[in-house]
Amino acid sequence: MLLGVSYDVAAVRACFPALRAGAAHFDGPGGSQVPEPVAAAVAATMTAPLANRGRVTQAERNADDVVLAARQAVADLVAGDPGGVVFGRSMTQLTYDLSRVLSAGWGPGDEVVVTRLDHDANVRPWVQAAHARGATVPWAEFDPATGELAPEAAGGLLTDRTRLVAVTGASNLIGTRPDVAAISALAHDAGALSYVDGVHLTAHAAVDVAALGADLYACSPYKFLGPHCGCVVASPGLLETLHPDKLLPSTDAVPERFELGTLPYELLAGSTAAVDFLAGLGPPAGRAGDRGPEGGRRARLEVGMATLEEHEDRLRERIEDGVRALPGVTVWSRAARRTPTLLLTFEGRDAADAHRFLAGHGVNAPAGSFYAIEASRHLGLGDAGGLRVGLAPYNDDEDVDRLLAALGEWTDSRKACAPPAGRP
Repeated sequence: MLLGVSYDVAAVRACFPALRAGAAHFDGPGGSQVPEPVAAAVAATMTAPLANRGRVTQAERNADDVVLAARQAVADLVAGDPGGVVFGRSMTQLTYDLSRVLSAGWGPGDEVVVTRLDHDANVRPWVQAAHARGATVPWAEFDPATGELAPEAAGGLLTDRTRLVAVTGASNLIGTRPDVAAISALAHDAGALSYVDGVHLTAHAAVDVAALGADLYACSPYKFLGPHCGCVVASPGLLETLHPDKLLPSTDAVPERFELGTLPYELLAGSTAAVDFLAGLGPPAGRAGDRGPEGGRRARLEVGMATLEEHEDRLRERIEDGVRALPGVTVWSRAARRTPTLLLTFEGRDAADAHRFLAGHGVNAPAGSFYAIEASRHLGLGDAGGLRVGLAPYNDDEDVDRLLAALGEWTDSRKACAPPAGRP
């Protein structure tokens, strides 16, 4: 949706100390750079009085306040319930933990649907948990020609024995944004849960977990300008029905029963700061901390993320137009709805060599399958994948110019090394 709102990318870039090193970063899908307010929040938390959570001493209150603020921030980001926000080391760790809990009631004849489009963190935990319980795993296939995962690809696999459907909000390899709401609705009609990997999607679009139909929604703050940790958002009512293994004296309250040990308070404070930064990407809509419908953080996030999406889509289109003019380059990101993430391969040449060549020109764009191993193999790219070009809030037109110029040199270098016509 075009908002007609200017995006002040220069002001955004000024907040990222890492950009002063001079590289053009197209490696955001693997982990974004961090703005100064996030780093400051981490440092302030680590240097303030801290203790285990409580309400007696200042140190206890500081820790408790950080956790409650982070739950509210993540809930605002995805339009969820703060009482259902679970924090952990990473999305992968949390998904493994939840797969063990959810699979406790599975048995032979039960089914868990996974897709070829997903990152392995939303595939392998479910495959392994299902096999351990004797359940079967039908695979929903996406169309390698278009990159699309049709809802019926998953819906056609569902039966009254389907217990869970695991699907990505957006492919971290080729950017495809499947119709998660339709897939979740089909899962619910079959009596199954919907587990949505929102790690890649959350960094690029406004998310509403209820609109997506996600029973459990996973994301990672370090993909949207925050620190290295993970979270899962669900309804507190659903979490009340799940009983993970835990230490005897630890609380059985939700969501704490899923958080093993003391939380990393500094990382949670940084996550809150990252959400606040995203909320500031659009024009001001109200006072900081106001939860009202006219100016609350959720309202500002919706505007900020829409403004960011417009900016990133414009840059993506520039890159796509420029890459199409280059010889021997294939773009594998083709879905109608996709994030600003492109996967490129080069005829007769290794994408890993392109990665190294670009790095020598101050352009960071990595190569690989990025743990989307099933998707890479399904595309016919094996385990090698391709060169991934991903945008983040701090990318600008100059970055795109540098990327296209370096890719142009890379493709021209093949001509320079080719033998003259008529000679071997």
